[in-house]
Amino acid sequence: MMEVRRICCIGAGYVGGPTCSVIAQMCPEVTVTVVDVNEDRIRAWNSDSLPIFELGLQEVVDSCRGVNLFFSTDIDEAIKNADLVFISVLSNPEFLAEGTAIIDLKNPDRVLIGGDETPEGQHAIQALRSIYEHWVPKNKIITTNTWSSELSKLAANAFLAQRISSINSISALCEVTGADVEEVAHAIGTDQRIGSRFLKASVGFGGSCFQKDVLNLVYLCEALNLPEVARYWQQVIEINDYQRKRFSSRIINCLFNTVTDKKIALLGFAFKKNTGDTRESSSIYISRYLLEEGACLHIYDPKVKAEQIMQDLTKPTPSERHDTATVSRLVTIVTDPYKACENAHAIVICTEWDMFTELDYERIHKAMLKPAFIFDGRRILDSLHDQLQHIGFQVETIGKRVNQRIPFTTSGDRSEMDQPQPLKKNKL
Repeated sequence: MMEVRRICCIGAGYVGGPTCSVIAQMCPEVTVTVVDVNEDRIRAWNSDSLPIFELGLQEVVDSCRGVNLFFSTDIDEAIKNADLVFISVLSNPEFLAEGTAIIDLKNPDRVLIGGDETPEGQHAIQALRSIYEHWVPKNKIITTNTWSSELSKLAANAFLAQRISSINSISALCEVTGADVEEVAHAIGTDQRIGSRFLKASVGFGGSCFQKDVLNLVYLCEALNLPEVARYWQQVIEINDYQRKRFSSRIINCLFNTVTDKKIALLGFAFKKNTGDTRESSSIYISRYLLEEGACLHIYDPKVKAEQIMQDLTKPTPSERHDTATVSRLVTIVTDPYKACENAHAIVICTEWDMFTELDYERIHKAMLKPAFIFDGRRILDSLHDQLQHIGFQVETIGKRVNQRIPFTTSGDRSEMDQPQPLKKNKL
């Protein structure tokens, strides 16, 4: 078997950068070159300010860069000199969770390698396997054919997304009946057949993988004449969209059915904590819904840059374009969460950053307009509900009635105050 001494990885993004940085650290005798056509991105990888934020990544890069880890735009040269090229040779799907990617890479549940069932394909599989065996136990390295490898990736993310949509669908029922979705999730999660992972109700899943992979699965099923299977997985996406719209409608409803010209502090823009990634973040969708109603958003996130937020909010969607001038007028990016909350009618928590549980909410309440609302889209303030209500906040959260507004009636009659209001579709 050929000994791999030089690796080329095409793409210096959220997967290629961290993955090959860890490979370089764990395989000091192997030279790893990460290439990309984006010169600004490569320049950032070669600087003290990496293009992505990931816990532990800076330390890994600092330990290898310039030694056996290199970032370059010379793609042809890197490919020519490589013994193994990531992406081009065989299927090696990643199962990384952003925020814990370095931990996942160094202590993976499994490494999956797929390749053709030919001598050349099997040779490629063994070459890549030899790299991972530097630090991954052999029993955690799974080899399959290419189709099994690729479908395993799609199915894994589809199953995880399905669990989130499932508990989010139950959260809507909990809010109507008076149940608490956290208690329901705990009760069903203690069943060993189900388990407790990915049963956290929220404003919906985001990130680059879940929606993309579920939609890829839907497309594949439609293309292969499996419409019933396609409709099943499409519903996972539709529940996720429904949860975002439902949460946005609840904000508007509680603010007396209008948010026009009202200042709303939106805390968190990344799709999850411990990352600066905003791709498919629920914050984007909630922001757009509120902007369509004329809300003035003051947005704070500890790791997402202002340019990225504005880019996400003005980027055209398949159904509509967003007027940059209007977004610029209605959106303010701040670097201080207390500043975001000053004179605000409401606080909307969209990302579960730990720091949001440690804010001085008494100070915040004094600086807000009254009545002051908190909408906890991530269920991170559960232990503070009594304290927040004592301060004077009206607290609203996912899957639970914190403030009893009206009793539930079996006739199905509910006051207008308790009904989600349809969102207008004003163009930005």
